[in-house]
Amino acid sequence: MIKKSKIATILPYKENYTYKKALAAAIWVNDFHKFSNYRNNNYIFGNTDSKDYLTGNYINVPLKKKKSKFASTTNEYCDNFIKISYKYNFDIIEIHNRPLVFIYLKKNINKKFILYFHNDPLTMKGSKTISERLYLINNVDKIIFVSKWVQNRFFIGIDQKLIDKTNVVYPSINKENRIIKKNKNIIFVGKLNESKGYDIYKEAIIKILNEFKEWKAYSIGDEDRKRPYINHPHHKELGFMKHKKVLQYLNKSEIAVVPSRWEEPFGRTALESSSRACATIISNRGGLPETTDHAIILKKLSSNELYLEIKKLIKNDILRKKIQLNGFKNVKHQTINNSKIIDDIRDKLIHNFNLNYIRNKLRIINIYNAGQKLNHRLYNISIGKKFTNGLIRNGHDVLEISDRDFIKQSRSLSFKNTNERFQEYLTETFKNYNPDLFLFGHTRNIEIDTIKTIKNFNKNIIISQWNEDPVMPSLGYSKKNINNIAIYSDIVDHNFITTDPSIISKQNLKIKNLHFFFVPVDKNIECYDVFKLNPTMDLFYAMSHGVNRATLKKGKTDERINFLDKLINKLDNINCDFYGFKNKEPIWGNQFYQSLVNSKMGLNLSRGLPTKYYSSNRIASLMGNGLLTFIDKKTQINDFFNQNEIVLYENINDLAQKVKFYKKNIKQRKKIACLGKKKYFKLFNELRTTKYIIDKSLGKSVQLY
Repeated sequence: MIKKSKIATILPYKENYTYKKALAAAIWVNDFHKFSNYRNNNYIFGNTDSKDYLTGNYINVPLKKKKSKFASTTNEYCDNFIKISYKYNFDIIEIHNRPLVFIYLKKNINKKFILYFHNDPLTMKGSKTISERLYLINNVDKIIFVSKWVQNRFFIGIDQKLIDKTNVVYPSINKENRIIKKNKNIIFVGKLNESKGYDIYKEAIIKILNEFKEWKAYSIGDEDRKRPYINHPHHKELGFMKHKKVLQYLNKSEIAVVPSRWEEPFGRTALESSSRACATIISNRGGLPETTDHAIILKKLSSNELYLEIKKLIKNDILRKKIQLNGFKNVKHQTINNSKIIDDIRDKLIHNFNLNYIRNKLRIINIYNAGQKLNHRLYNISIGKKFTNGLIRNGHDVLEISDRDFIKQSRSLSFKNTNERFQEYLTETFKNYNPDLFLFGHTRNIEIDTIKTIKNFNKNIIISQWNEDPVMPSLGYSKKNINNIAIYSDIVDHNFITTDPSIISKQNLKIKNLHFFFVPVDKNIECYDVFKLNPTMDLFYAMSHGVNRATLKKGKTDERINFLDKLINKLDNINCDFYGFKNKEPIWGNQFYQSLVNSKMGLNLSRGLPTKYYSSNRIASLMGNGLLTFIDKKTQINDFFNQNEIVLYENINDLAQKVKFYKKNIKQRKKIACLGKKKYFKLFNELRTTKYIIDKSLGKSVQLY
């Protein structure tokens, strides 16, 4: 799929994609192109009279109206590109730094678009106003900014919730293998004007060169307009240079200065000089502080302040060498890494519109409660969401439907019976999408007749349901849950539960094709390593009176409350952080994570009597985020995790003693937590779990662990 996809990269027509005259955007495109998986299918467009193109995939767009005052060069540029593009049939069109080019092409070409901002959007035609930027965010498939500062400028006056459609990808550089022998040189690279702080540099450098006779200074760059000139025998102005030559000068220089007055969108010179082991001095303007973590930032933007900082570096060899070495070793933005980010963005765009043509991959409808009506506070414990993530990462196409949210929203939109409306929606969606697999969990909103209609439409469709709630006989709630599973168990092809299937068999319940799955972890959801932190609390536990309730239900109690009451009395000098208990309200979403990462250990206590393999989904939150986790031995979880990965307890007294022990034995606690997370992600990550579910659904003989 990826090899056949073609990408057009359009530079501003004034941006020269040549060795002699390449500027920031051209350098960006050239750098990332070298490491891209798309380099054989990516064509770069621009306009230049020169022939020394940076790469062989460059296509020159001719322009006749470039010097005309009465015709739009941008429109001609776009029209000529469109004519050339017919030959290639591009899948993605990437536009650098020209919103107007996107607006024009969007009206004439139906493709996927990526728009790159290298400068302040509020200064560019097509993105100055809020309405213009809203148009871009609603119509461009992905917007990429060269710094967080540029991204923040774009979102001035715009809801930050829309930021998910954008990315920050920094200009980058290749890391050098060694530090080249330095000369006593001080260097300035950039436009030689006051906007770049060249006048500040001039005054400071003359004082420095007068005081330190053995040092020399260089200026690389040009400026056609009125600008400062430095007249000193130890200073040399080198003019505009090829990028490669600039890097050679930086390699041999001790100190580089970037005293810009202008709000730099990024400040490539600072990145390059720091990576080449120059002790770099920068101003605190725009995106400059994002270039490196190892530069001196001027407290005051003045020639005297710059002079003092340069003088300090000259006189203090140890300080200068330290800054040089730190910058060289810790290059913040490396081309090979950021190139992967760009390719990943491209992959996802192409995936969205090419996947259906690859029939060895599946189209899947995944129905579950996405919790829109609950403001997505359940996202971190949503197995349905993890299934979607895993299915997509395994290369399948997934259409999500939130049954409860659809029905709730439909109540205010139609006089028709909401359930009837939902059945019609499902039927028509299945006809349009024609999935290979229908997966659903925890719903009673799908009519049996609807499933029959779907099967009549596609006799090859596979249908599986999943359920994460307990099915043990010791819990009254389980009876209701088993009934929910039984509603569809005969008409679906496969049933997946989080309890060992033998528990169902022992209750003489006739549910066929029953399979066990363990609560999965997801690399983007269980993303913390608490064993690397130093939390202030000791033991974490969170429960609720039902996920649809955000608060405690007065007077409600169960065996978990009794257990916790007894446990706390046995835990002297243990800082317990329990929620949904003792009038302490349940916590959700980000608040859940803020509390979870502040505890060293977690208690995995579920409703009902301990039952083979069953655990509430909190086990993924605890182990997956690197907390030392305690669970009752009777769950037989030791079939998956050994004593070096999880702590099993025999009873409440044993649990209390082990909590106290691991509070004191920090090294051992952290080691078990680390190994537990590692094993969990090895056995039950979202990729492996969804592959297992698909393989089982397809009738393959596979094991989960």
